[in-house]
Amino acid sequence: MNTHAATGTRDMAEMSYSEAIRDAMDIALENDSRVILMGEDIGVYGGAFQVTGDLVQKYGKERVMDTPISELGGAGIAVGAALTGLRPIYEFQFSDFATLAMEQIVNQAAKIRYMLGGEVSVPLVMRFPAGSGTGAAAQHSQSLEAWLAHVPGLKVVMPATPSDAKGLLLAAIEDPDPVMIFEHKLLYKIKGMVRRGFFTSPIGVAEIQRSGTDVTLVATSIMVHKSLSAAEELEKIGISCEVIDLKTIRPIDCETVFSSVKKTSRLVCVYEAVKTFGIGAEISAMVAESPAFDFLDAPILRLGGADNPIPYNSKLERASVPQVDDIVSRVADLVHGKI
Repeated sequence: MNTHAATGTRDMAEMSYSEAIRDAMDIALENDSRVILMGEDIGVYGGAFQVTGDLVQKYGKERVMDTPISELGGAGIAVGAALTGLRPIYEFQFSDFATLAMEQIVNQAAKIRYMLGGEVSVPLVMRFPAGSGTGAAAQHSQSLEAWLAHVPGLKVVMPATPSDAKGLLLAAIEDPDPVMIFEHKLLYKIKGMVRRGFFTSPIGVAEIQRSGTDVTLVATSIMVHKSLSAAEELEKIGISCEVIDLKTIRPIDCETVFSSVKKTSRLVCVYEAVKTFGIGAEISAMVAESPAFDFLDAPILRLGGADNPIPYNSKLERASVPQVDDIVSRVADLVHGKI
């Protein structure tokens, strides 16, 4: 299970996912004068999804800075600020807009430490509201985490719970290298118990959210919740699912996945991004190349998004990404030998 390095009170409070992120940024701003927030409309407006809230009133415009409508420019300023010793947290309005800033993310932030022989670091955090489900159509609903996970020099995390939304963000702020955080937009309002004060969730460590014996479901972000719901339904028909919240896709916690597969002998990868060339393909390959492969009693199954841009129509939007019923039917087919 997940471990936390707590430095404050152990009292717990119920928080939404967005409140937990704001709490983490508040703590970081208060504790470290090097921390600054940057992004479009994060100041008085409070951010596209109101996550930053009133932090500009508390810390002022020099530390909570609205940037111009230029993702490339804003990302470049954030990289430069990190190089000068600051610890910027840059928010994209939508993860889709990272495509406009790939030069700074992929060629600068990820590479500078290596280009300069380790003499400098880029302690940069970038936050990406991602995923479908809001009716925002093709240019505002993508899941592009696998793009960035393909780049050496970047760490990519995907918190699924309010607790990890806070703990992984605080860990990312402390990390000397650039960390990309993908936050599913439909998770902002979910609530959960979160430790008060400062704590970190370790980057690169997965968590078994549900133990099982028949099949391993490896999931990310909102698909963790859908996999847990599916596991409850599958239990009613006698199928025991082990659900792993991957949390981090670069670096991946391979050993937790391998150990689970050795126990259950079946593997299903569940993710919202387009199935082709997605994170499920990487997990499948890693298992196939490991000793865990010899324990498999069935083919590895990937449940990913459809190979199409996310539609505006709500029914087509839902049909484009895995839903609980899809997970239930496909897992049942796998366990019953129909795949």
